[in-house]
Amino acid sequence: MAHELSLSPVQRIVATGNRNLDTSAIWCARTELAACLRMASRLGLEEGICNHFSAVVPGHPDLFLVNRLGWAFSEATASSLLICTMEGQVIAGDGVPEATAFFIHACLHKHCPRIGAAFHTHMPNATALGMTAGPPFVWAGQTALKFYGRIAVDEAYNGLALDTREGDRIAAALGTCDILFMKNHGVMVCAPTIAEAWDDLYYLERAAEVQVKAMSTGRPLVAVSPQIASETARQMREGDAQSAQLHLESICRILDRSEPEYRV
Repeated sequence: MAHELSLSPVQRIVATGNRNLDTSAIWCARTELAACLRMASRLGLEEGICNHFSAVVPGHPDLFLVNRLGWAFSEATASSLLICTMEGQVIAGDGVPEATAFFIHACLHKHCPRIGAAFHTHMPNATALGMTAGPPFVWAGQTALKFYGRIAVDEAYNGLALDTREGDRIAAALGTCDILFMKNHGVMVCAPTIAEAWDDLYYLERAAEVQVKAMSTGRPLVAVSPQIASETARQMREGDAQSAQLHLESICRILDRSEPEYRV
């Protein structure tokens, strides 16, 4: 399969079409994506070496960055990330993407140009809610309201995503939403930018965590009315991109103090 094959140096030159893949904008995207991977590891949001983050390469909507197979999130660096074509060719970087990473992310970016970044995890609390019957959220917590009206649920767990047919099906299940709860599997968080994907990933798990804790009491949860939920979601979306950028900058400062090698 194409995603399993790394190209020779000559093939890579042909595949890139003499495109400049070393711009400052691309390096910035590499750095931001590596920071998100590192912080996700710190917070316990990854699962071994099996989860994956991607981002469209700035200036090249037909290419995407993704973490490499076999490396934990905590090992990610800006230079370790791969640049892939939508057909699965690795045209920059050493190694190959994990198989499901290619089929899920390539299909999402190909079918949904609005998606600038896509983060897939099996983070524990959100995944737990995806294992229960019914909608994942009951809209009882303020943090959860950030996602009101933005969530789709893929009810049809279909095994590993090892072909484009399954990748296409997942992209279709997402539809026009930003968050996909993949029943019996995990979650997919999609956003226009890396910063917004990180912000949503973080708060999605926090919202899931507090709901799981509330459910564990055995007492009924008190849901917010649809009218208030909708208005609160609108309020949260105002200035969300700016807030997300500040959030990303904060995690970069934290990492700069303790593990600055993520920028290498």
